[in-house]
Amino acid sequence: MVAAMPENLLTLPRICLLLATFLAGAIVAAVPTLADEAKWPNKVSFYFAAHEDDWQLFMNPSAFQDVIGGAAKTVFVHVTAGDAGLGTGLAGRKHPFYLARENGAEAAIRFMADADATPGEPVAAPMMFNGHSVYRISYRNTVGYFLRVPDGNASGAGYPATGFQSLKRLASGENDILRAIDGSATYYGWDDLVATLRAIIVYERGRAGLIQVNVAETDKRINPEDHADHLMTAKAALEAVSNFSCVRKVYYVDYASSRLPQNLNAQQRDMESSVFAVTLAGIQALDHKTTWDHYDRSFVGRNYFRVQEPVGRCDAPVVAAVH
Repeated sequence: MVAAMPENLLTLPRICLLLATFLAGAIVAAVPTLADEAKWPNKVSFYFAAHEDDWQLFMNPSAFQDVIGGAAKTVFVHVTAGDAGLGTGLAGRKHPFYLARENGAEAAIRFMADADATPGEPVAAPMMFNGHSVYRISYRNTVGYFLRVPDGNASGAGYPATGFQSLKRLASGENDILRAIDGSATYYGWDDLVATLRAIIVYERGRAGLIQVNVAETDKRINPEDHADHLMTAKAALEAVSNFSCVRKVYYVDYASSRLPQNLNAQQRDMESSVFAVTLAGIQALDHKTTWDHYDRSFVGRNYFRVQEPVGRCDAPVVAAVH
């Protein structure tokens, strides 16, 4: 076991040493280990993202490769609205910021699903899970969910305009409820939110023999100084699958990956950067500013993760709380 170090001492060499030592025997690499999986034709892969650009930056090209053949179905669950404290506000633009970010994520998902295919028509509508309305959009072999709870700020303290609500404060009990910024749902405590995610997983999994859950790395020695929403989204997703034996858990290094060397080859980097570019174009299409250079220099070209394989298989469907 590697001894914990103060987070302010986690320089590039120290993080690399931790990754090499702590994860010995686990998979921390670029994507091919997960992508080329014809042996799992019945795998449903879930990407849990706190914000609408997280999976593109930190979990790609893993997501792209799942969409184009690594999984029977790939599901993207966006937990917060990514509203940056604006709620449903326009910030002086034509459309709310949260809808621009959703548009970017939806465009990116369609882009991957349409690789070498003629574009089709998505099917979008709210669905009820655990008594809560959640916006769902399906396209080919992909599904996107947007729960639209308030962005919690990097520290998890929340923002004044959205009543200092956050995932972190809900988990700690500081907030008894968490309301979606568009009024579509109200979650009465942490367990209510987790039960809703579990209902989504059960519904989308169907009879698949393998569930793959892709989340932010929860070990702070490997993924120090991450956004509170990233960590809380991972916590909720992992609790939601705690009663399944057929879950492969994949943990991705998020912000800390900017201090690690690029580890993708040219083709993988192209896959990642193209999806991120489409995401930004989708945001711009709804009249909001984006930043390419910072994210491209900091995160594109990197994809670090570790894997925990399932302890068993799920041979029968579980009844979901969908109504």
